[in-house]
Amino acid sequence: QVQLVESGGGSVQAGGSLKLSCVASGLIFSRCGMAWFRQAPGKEREWLSNLNRDGTSIYADAVKGRFTIYRDNAKNTLYLQMNSLKWEDTAVYYCKVCLNWGQGTQVTISS
Repeated sequence: QVQLVESGGGSVQAGGSLKLSCVASGLIFSRCGMAWFRQAPGKEREWLSNLNRDGTSIYADAVKGRFTIYRDNAKNTLYLQMNSLKWEDTAVYYCKVCLNWGQGTQVTISS
């Protein structure tokens, strides 16, 4: 069956960086569209970025210029490089690969 395993979350100070990973199995990774979302306490899940099959990517205004989505097809892994982190980036982050969701990883930013 399809499995997505996320890692890389943690606690960092504002201005710091984190790299999230999402390892996929049970699907043809290279044929998938992919995305990252996040959900802060008391808020709805928020779309952050898409990485299309053709390699193009788009970003929400809240993260544009600070976050980078990319993939390694050889490792079946989707990444989200997050730089210049802000307190408001605190949330549970989720990957989505071919309409399948990861379990989420907590990111906490301290000011």
